[in-house]
Amino acid sequence: MTALTWIAAFFTGLLASLGVGGGMVLIIWLTAIMGMSQLESQGINLLFFLPIALLSVIIHRKNGLISFKELVPSVLTGILGAAAGSFAAKLMGSELLGKIFAVFILIIGVKELLSAVFGNNRE
Repeated sequence: MTALTWIAAFFTGLLASLGVGGGMVLIIWLTAIMGMSQLESQGINLLFFLPIALLSVIIHRKNGLISFKELVPSVLTGILGAAAGSFAAKLMGSELLGKIFAVFILIIGVKELLSAVFGNNRE
């Protein structure tokens, strides 16, 4: 593992804990720089975030930022969505999945750019 990979992992964890899409950074790093397939990158991304998510939940809970009333339905439906998405990802294959991921990133980027330019940011 190179020093750049350690740095990418650190910033991915930092962004993930802030809730701003660290997974995108990690997947882009693994596919574009490390040459992994989209499916491999997404699998590593999911494993990478288990300990980061646990630590973030502990800290956010300690700071009173987690509502258990809203958490349970979100977790249950999230589990169903994750199972469906994993099945669909395997059916799609890495090439199509990579294209869908790229379009998703582009849409988010354009939305954020427009929000910044036209002042539609919610605080």
